Amino acid sequence: MAWLLSICFTLIFSLCNGSRTPVFSASLDGFVGNGNFEQAPKKENLNKTVILGKYSLPGWEIDGLVEFLSGGPQPGGFYLPIPRGAHAVRLGNEASISQNVNVKPGYIYSLTFGATRTCAQDEVLRISVPGQTTDISIQTLYSTDGGDTVALAFNATAKVVRMIFHNPGVQEDPTCGPLLDAIAIKEMPPLTYTKGNLVKNNGFETGPHTFKNYSTGVLLPPQKQDKISPLPGWIIESLKPVKYIDKKHFSVPSGLFAIEMVAGRESAIAQVIRTVPSKFYTLTFSVGDAKNGCHGSMMVEAFAGKDTLKVPYVSQGKGGFKTASFKFQATSGRTRITFYSAYYHTKLHDFGHMCGPVLDDVRVLPVS
Repeated sequence: MAWLLSICFTLIFSLCNGSRTPVFSASLDGFVGNGNFEQAPKKENLNKTVILGKYSLPGWEIDGLVEFLSGGPQPGGFYLPIPRGAHAVRLGNEASISQNVNVKPGYIYSLTFGATRTCAQDEVLRISVPGQTTDISIQTLYSTDGGDTVALAFNATAKVVRMIFHNPGVQEDPTCGPLLDAIAIKEMPPLTYTKGNLVKNNGFETGPHTFKNYSTGVLLPPQKQDKISPLPGWIIESLKPVKYIDKKHFSVPSGLFAIEMVAGRESAIAQVIRTVPSKFYTLTFSVGDAKNGCHGSMMVEAFAGKDTLKVPYVSQGKGGFKTASFKFQATSGRTRITFYSAYYHTKLHDFGHMCGPVLDDVRVLPVS
C-alpha cells in the first residue's frame, strides 16, 4: 500500500508542477484550442478588456498587454468590427499569445488566421514556430469585411510545436495593435498527380484551412515571406500575395477551390514540372472571375519555357470563365510554368479593395 500511495503522490505532484502552457492536439483540419476565442476569460481575470494573468485566456498563454474584445462600439467612442465570430484578442505593444500543438515531425502544416488592423498604419503580426519566423503587414487591402485571412506553412520539427503570435510594434497607445479573431491548423496531405497531367495540385484542391462561415478567401504570402508554400506544389513567387478562394463563397471554374490573382503584375504563381528536352507539350488552364464584384478587362499571362500566351477576359463581376491553351517545347528536364495578372483591378462598388482574375484547372499534357 505504501508504494501505491508513493506512486499516486508522485503523479499528482508531477501534474501540479508541470508546464501550464496549453497543449493542443491538432486535428487534420480545424481550429486550434479556443482558436475562435469564444471561450472567454473569467470575469475576475479581466480589468475591463485587459486580460489579467498569464494563463487566463483559455487555451492560450499570454505575454504583455492582451485585450479580450467583443465586436461593436468600444470605449472611447469608436466602433470595432470583428469579421469572424463574436470575440477576438488584440495584441498591445510587444504583446503575444502562444500555444503548444501536438504534430507529426516531418509533416507540413498550414496555419490560417484572421487578422485586422485596429489603429496604426504600420501594424505587423509576427508568427513564430521552431525554425521559422514570418512578419505579416496588416493592411486589410484585399477584403471588404474589415479584416484579411492569411495562411502560412511550416515543417514540424518535433512532436510538440510552440506557435507564437506577436505584435513587435510599439505605439503611443499601448493597446494599439493587430486583432486576431480566428486561428486554425491543417495537416497537409501528400501531393498526388492526376493521371496524364504533369502539374501537381493542378486544380488547387489541396491548400490551407478555409473558414466555412467566412467569405474573405485566404491570402497566400509570397515566397520571400513564407519559404514553405501553403499551396502544395506551387510557388508564390511575386511581391504580393495571391488569394485562395472556395466554391461556397466565390465562383470557381472547376472543383472546390481556385486562385484569385489579386495584386496585378505583383501577384504570380509558378510550378516547376518534369519535362523531356525538345519534346512538345500543351498547357491548358481556365481564367474567370470570382463573382465578387471584380470587373473590367482582365488578362492572365502564362509562361512555359520560352513560350507565352496572353488570355483576355472581360469580367462583369458576376462569375464565369473561359479555357485557354497553347503548345510549348521543353528546353530542359525541368520547365517552369508561371501565371500572373497583367492589370490591377478593384471591385465595382468598392475601389479601396484589390481583386483580380481567377485561375484554375492547370494541365500540362505531352503532345502525342
